[in-house]
Amino acid sequence: MDARGLIVALRDGQGASPDAIRAFARGLADGTVSDAQAGAFAMAVLLRGLGDAGRVALTAGMRDSGDVLRWDLDRPVLDKHSTGGLGDCVSLILAPALAAAGVAVPMISGRGLGHSGGTLDKLEAIPGLSVAGDEARLRRLIRDVGCAIVGASGRIAPADKRLYAIRDVSGTVESLDLITASILSKKLAAGLQGLVLDVKVGSGAFMRDLAQAKALARALVETANGAGCPTSALITDMNEPLAPAMGNALEVRAALDVLQGTGGRLRDVTLALAQRLGVDVTAALDTGRALEVFAQMIAAQGGPADFVPRADHYLPTAAVIRDLPAPRAGYLGGWAGVDLGLAVVNMGGGRRVEGDVIDPAVGLSDILPIGTPLAAGQAVLRIHARDEASFDATARAVLAAMQITDAPPAARPLILAEVL
Repeated sequence: MDARGLIVALRDGQGASPDAIRAFARGLADGTVSDAQAGAFAMAVLLRGLGDAGRVALTAGMRDSGDVLRWDLDRPVLDKHSTGGLGDCVSLILAPALAAAGVAVPMISGRGLGHSGGTLDKLEAIPGLSVAGDEARLRRLIRDVGCAIVGASGRIAPADKRLYAIRDVSGTVESLDLITASILSKKLAAGLQGLVLDVKVGSGAFMRDLAQAKALARALVETANGAGCPTSALITDMNEPLAPAMGNALEVRAALDVLQGTGGRLRDVTLALAQRLGVDVTAALDTGRALEVFAQMIAAQGGPADFVPRADHYLPTAAVIRDLPAPRAGYLGGWAGVDLGLAVVNMGGGRRVEGDVIDPAVGLSDILPIGTPLAAGQAVLRIHARDEASFDATARAVLAAMQITDAPPAARPLILAEVL
């Protein structure tokens, strides 16, 4: 492998062969590519791009840099991925719902990133639950339960782990090609036979512009299909929290509510993603079968066997819980979504720096939908804080992020586009 030659070719806009890109991915994993070369590669890709074939080659090369699971099952192996947002706890509902409908779901998930929450952090609000993702354990969970939500082991896409760290310190995080390869290499290493993507757009998403979200969705779909995994995407609205709650334990509770029959935006997105995978999970949700599988998954991953009927006993509770009143009459017109997410992070519900310990009890609940008519003093949401000082700081941050209008805002569709 000629790493230097590859970097020069990309830098000069000459492109590179798929074989050379795959070899570079192997070099990232085995250490024959230096940090300097990895950083130069990332910058060249950011500035010049890889092209469609190059993006597929990088994704496949990073997927194949570690273990790639193979399944011999009598049911399809499917999964979803979300680009992240506020109150997005769909995975906690969709995984058991799909399993209840006869699908195997080896869901490899991540932790919170920036202003958005992480699925693994939410699950760890449940006492005793482990998200360790070694292959033997994952296979056992799929055999016994049908679904599992775990973290990636060190043997899954090690090239991505190396390049991700380089991107973080080299100013190349925003590359569409590198984002695509990073997301897909870990998902495809799980041996999926189908994948659906939930690309968020709006004030609470990483993509604020619909055109950018469509570009990312197209890149993800075309690359995954090019790598051999049938994939499609929905682009969904993230101008307000998907669930009426933000914060780890509070989002577990919100997911349980949907599994126990509650409707709303969270259920609607869950059903739409399942439908895009070709699976109808309506009956699984309505009959309680999805709830049963959820309970089995929690117990199999080390959580309490009686978690579902005693969730309020097991989930941690904040010390200070009070409503936030509307400062004036009008309509809830919208949110500065990133600021709302950061308010939860700053109260301890997420990480500001690597190594921060998350407080699973804190967050926001009972968040009213955008467009709700408000009377002065009416509760807009409920703050769950660790102490009075945190409550006061969060109240100020939420009020600054909240928009109250004199006229009702225009209604927005929840699902904005499909990319097939």
